[in-house]
Amino acid sequence: MKKNILFKFRNIIQSIPVLFILFIFSIEGYSQVTVQELQLHIKYLSSDALLGRLTGSPGDSLAAVYVKGNLLSYGLIPLSGDGFQRYKVTKKVVVGKASSLSVNNVNYALDKDFMPLAFSSDSQLESDVVFIGYGFNINGDSIKWDDYNGVDVKGKWVMILRGDPEPDNNKSPYISFSADRDKALLAKDMGAAGVLMVSGPVFDPQDTFEALNLEGYSVDIPVLRIKKEVADAILSKSNATVASLEKKLNETKKPYSFSVNVKVNGKTEILRELAGTRNVMMLLPGEDPKLKNEYIILGAHFDHLGMGGPGSGSRALDTTGIHHGADDNASGVAMMLELAKKFAQTKGSHKRSIIFLSFSGEEEGLLGSKHFVDDPCIDLSKVDAMINMDMVGRLNETNNMEIGGVGTATSLKELVYANSDTSVIKLTLSPEGYGPSDHSSFYGKNIPVLFYFTGAHMDYHTPTDTWEKINYKGMVEISALIFKVAEALANDSARLEFKEAGPKEEVNRYPRRRGVTLGIMPDFAGVIKNGLRADFVTPGKPAALGGMQKGDIITFINGKQVNNIQDYMFRMGQLKHGQTISVEVLRGGKKMVLVILV
Repeated sequence: MKKNILFKFRNIIQSIPVLFILFIFSIEGYSQVTVQELQLHIKYLSSDALLGRLTGSPGDSLAAVYVKGNLLSYGLIPLSGDGFQRYKVTKKVVVGKASSLSVNNVNYALDKDFMPLAFSSDSQLESDVVFIGYGFNINGDSIKWDDYNGVDVKGKWVMILRGDPEPDNNKSPYISFSADRDKALLAKDMGAAGVLMVSGPVFDPQDTFEALNLEGYSVDIPVLRIKKEVADAILSKSNATVASLEKKLNETKKPYSFSVNVKVNGKTEILRELAGTRNVMMLLPGEDPKLKNEYIILGAHFDHLGMGGPGSGSRALDTTGIHHGADDNASGVAMMLELAKKFAQTKGSHKRSIIFLSFSGEEEGLLGSKHFVDDPCIDLSKVDAMINMDMVGRLNETNNMEIGGVGTATSLKELVYANSDTSVIKLTLSPEGYGPSDHSSFYGKNIPVLFYFTGAHMDYHTPTDTWEKINYKGMVEISALIFKVAEALANDSARLEFKEAGPKEEVNRYPRRRGVTLGIMPDFAGVIKNGLRADFVTPGKPAALGGMQKGDIITFINGKQVNNIQDYMFRMGQLKHGQTISVEVLRGGKKMVLVILV
């Protein structure tokens, strides 16, 4: 009996430290971010089972469920509805069976002989054909080449060679004018009613059809990619072939256009398959009766590139395989989840309410964050700041952390320094609010932002961005830094004062041509149809000096229509420095014409 009493007493004594620690933790409401917890999240999100979390895919959906489930377990509640914000994205562009092509009553086979391009309209055209070489209309200082001079293309098909006359010159001045879509849009501007694109044997010896591009906004006329044999049949009466014409143009580097006098009947049908995806929106209510009606947002995107492949954004151009996205951006999601847990379990940490947002669609043009700010479930004017975590898993041996957006509010830079232990992590700060991640969407709504980023690396956007390469101890240190900054923002009774801190030049996802810029941040997500919205207008730049305002919708440049980002980039590529242009915009539903010197 005595032995049993001693045994029980010893067990009680041994358990006291554990019970005491648990008791203290329950009083303090303290939670520590750990390597094990971060690794658990990242291993799941970047696992083979999620197949790279491509937006709109089952893996993308599983990631959303995982994020919401964890946030619910920490005691957070849905910001609205069930905590998901659903929207649709284009996931596949396919050719409709109604597409057809006939030449002199000879029918050709879809996929074998011809293929509509993704930026084609759904329409039919029967007309004569005009061969217009490379389809250029260049009037530059060093290059002058006009394939439309002396030929009538109005209402007709035009046949255009793909590429440019210097296919082996990676620094060719013609490269900027060689994109298929740009040529098709120019043809439309010149009066053509349809385009037949063909590859010469030098440009593409295999003459293969490429996969349709998801980003191919329509140019509003039919555009067909045809095989060389089909083009040669069309050219037969002219005693010419695609090969001979390509050779002639490449050697002379001079326009050569002519009417073919052959009728072509073509019909194009493009079908866009939509897929559902969703943001995760969860709320941790504030602890102060008054400040709880204001918000701090912590966000991170959970989507990635799926299996990669052409058009996906993968840097491994010759590889199709799971793009795990451990750093981009399972790391940011893992950190956001653990910070949510820490805030929820740390009393006195948040007088303001904190919204934890996880976005899909970031890799496809900030689609999720754009959707949230354009259709918010809250009053965005009540948001004091947005903190974005994207690629925070590769703190290197220099212990350097990049933080963007410190210039987007008065005293924000000082607040970051005051709450960061620079003896542990070195900081590289930049003032700009725009950047290649979801905080840009919030900055466009006059919300101060901070963007935490440990830098790019050779595994970026490749299948080798895997969980074992993450610096988990570094992530623990970074999470402590972000917690202190977010805690200060969540508890300060004074609101931040927003400041514009835009880039010196507009941020481009598409290559700008010849250096001309308006100085705007365009709406990359394409929220507005039949126009391009200016989400930010940089002070002192041409657009601002010409009277353009944030929110203006550009519909025409120099009288030529702008329906989307690709139209805009093409129109800008036709301009020269020092040129005065007219820009028609919609402002508050009213048309306005601005005169802008670029």
